[in-house]
Amino acid sequence: MAMAGAKMMSENPLLALKALGQHIWLDNLSRTLLREGGLQRLIDEDGVDGVTSNPAIFEKAIAGSPCYRDDLERLRGAGLNAEACYESLVIADIQAACALLQPVYANSLGETGYVSLEVSPELAHDAAATVAAAHRLRQAVGRANVLIKVPGTPSGIGAFEQLTAAGLRVNVTLIFSLAQYAAVAQAYLRGAQAWLDGGGIPEQLRSVASIFLSRVDTAVDQRLDALGTAGAKRLRGQAGVALARTCYQRYREIFHGPDFAPLRAAGVRPQTLLWASTGSKNPAYSDVLYVEALIGPESINTLPDATLAAFRDHGRAAAHLTDGLEDAQAHMHALKALGIDPAELGERLQFDGVRLFAEAYQKIMIGLQAPPNG
Repeated sequence: MAMAGAKMMSENPLLALKALGQHIWLDNLSRTLLREGGLQRLIDEDGVDGVTSNPAIFEKAIAGSPCYRDDLERLRGAGLNAEACYESLVIADIQAACALLQPVYANSLGETGYVSLEVSPELAHDAAATVAAAHRLRQAVGRANVLIKVPGTPSGIGAFEQLTAAGLRVNVTLIFSLAQYAAVAQAYLRGAQAWLDGGGIPEQLRSVASIFLSRVDTAVDQRLDALGTAGAKRLRGQAGVALARTCYQRYREIFHGPDFAPLRAAGVRPQTLLWASTGSKNPAYSDVLYVEALIGPESINTLPDATLAAFRDHGRAAAHLTDGLEDAQAHMHALKALGIDPAELGERLQFDGVRLFAEAYQKIMIGLQAPPNG
């Protein structure tokens, strides 16, 4: 039995990713996953070394699990409003996940082992309120291995720079274009320099930039289908991977170039790229499209449960992240030539992403305002 178990472990392609320089985080969190040992098994058996969450994930978790019922009744009995109830529920989950990942965090010296908690999406266009909420949530969680998520909107980027300058660890989310990513990376450089100038400890800083992929392909494919030409159809299903690879090339230029060199020399970690929205939304595409194509060093892939299970079952672990960088750039130029501007599309997708998260957040608030029937 022990030999069979070892064989299964050695054949798990998820375990091969770390040797290729990539971390796998779970894009899900719920009290059921915590209490029934699911997250611990993913850590132990699949090498998962981080967790991301968002309002949509928690909306589904709270609505779909009885594990929150007792705490929710207690919080309502204490007279807390819906937002305070929500934060109390999810912060407890974040703390529990942070505890499970604490050994990973400690062994990696703070490189990985993080759990992400998002500020309210209703603050996406208010930098000052985002900064205040981030500080409050960070203090409430009280764990070193928490990342506070802020959106990559113009206001969110401003807040991110201020938070980095204050030494907070941040996951910048909802990035849909190379232009948005470049603005986030530059904000990190400025914030990190301000942190150092104020006497901050370099190793305190940690940040990731979350690039959303499958939503890009969905939107681009719709526009290509509307064009209806043979040339347009040949471009389908490639925009997400092309975006990731062009962002990775820019990452290499920034964080392995002269702009970051003084910060690196001082001991500041680079901001890591994280591939998000990695579940294939088109059944015609491989269910591991955004995993296999984007395996490479100095990167993170955050996977929903189904995508993680699919890669465990039939994924192939080989480094492909830097394959076809010229082709990726050519693809972006080809889209623009057809009237599909990746930067403009990214702005629309970011707006829609904020709206969808805000809708999920509002569904939670409505659900928490009154006790359930029965």
